[in-house]
Amino acid sequence: MTVQPREGTTPAIPSPAGPVVALDVMSGDAGAAEAIAAADIAAERYPRLNFLLFGRESDIAAEVQRWPRLAARARIIHSDDVVLMTEKPTQALRRARSTSMGMAIDAVKRGEAHAAVSAGNTGALMAMSLMSLRTMKGIDRPALAALLPTLKSESVMLDLGANTECDATNLVQFAVMGAAFARTVLGLESPRVGLLNIGEEELKGTGEIRAAAAILKGAHLPMQFLGFVEGDKIGTGDIDVVVTDGFSGNIALKTAEGTSRLVTGLLGNAFRSSIWGRLGYFIARGALQSLRAHLDPNAHNGAVFLGLNGIVVKSHGSANARGLANAIGVAHDLVRDDVGRRISADLNGIDMSLGADSQADAGAVL
Repeated sequence: MTVQPREGTTPAIPSPAGPVVALDVMSGDAGAAEAIAAADIAAERYPRLNFLLFGRESDIAAEVQRWPRLAARARIIHSDDVVLMTEKPTQALRRARSTSMGMAIDAVKRGEAHAAVSAGNTGALMAMSLMSLRTMKGIDRPALAALLPTLKSESVMLDLGANTECDATNLVQFAVMGAAFARTVLGLESPRVGLLNIGEEELKGTGEIRAAAAILKGAHLPMQFLGFVEGDKIGTGDIDVVVTDGFSGNIALKTAEGTSRLVTGLLGNAFRSSIWGRLGYFIARGALQSLRAHLDPNAHNGAVFLGLNGIVVKSHGSANARGLANAIGVAHDLVRDDVGRRISADLNGIDMSLGADSQADAGAVL
């Protein structure tokens, strides 16, 4: 993709040889210093990556001077306005053109950047992205997808909250987008895909879920559709892409995050409870550090709004520099592998009529 300059301006990165990321520096909890440090980490990892940095010019310029490598490959675009974490999406939309978040997304729309990355308000980011970029041809609704740690490696889960109610068509589209995401970010040639359900039997679940399963079984796609998956199988690593509606997906995600904190908290309490516990910690310290690193949200940071005419990546608001750099890396990989083209090609291999019989049966089987 060729990046075109904004009308009336001179491009800061003349004919960039690599991808350009529009980074919303001011949103999120970490502040400009952490965001700029993250950009420099990403610049080191990806030597062809360039940046547009959106936010207060004085704050950003002072930080960029500390990172010569980044300074040579970045341009600062000033914005005084920041979307607050507490703002409603409707409020933020009214100021989209003047905020660092909205301007970063607009850079993607204008062709100045290949992807936008923000650690700001999720609802506002979703609303602005949808309003500015619109959905791809063949996609009814975008979905929020993210990486989750498993016993074996990582898996993809979507939707994580963008759509609370979904029909069979939405779920099938999510499966296509999630598989394309897994092929790009996880490097899987044929990802294993499952629909989150209340049981693995074919007759379990709502008519929408069963219809989606029927369609995916008959589709000729670069994925392995394994049918239904229950919640206790999400973390095993036996499924690469877990597909569900945003209501169930968000609950599953928050439950998994809470369980992770519960386990680590209980372990900490046990090791502090007695001298024998402290001795046990000393013996198991290496394994525990490995566990902590595997469960660290910064290691899996970077959720994506899939299905838009452009790439928008959401970082955790509290992510550190390493975590935000990982989110930038997700954006880089999606641009490099042209994930939108992959999704469009896969959509052509679906026959939606295969789920008609199951869709007609709207009752849930428990």
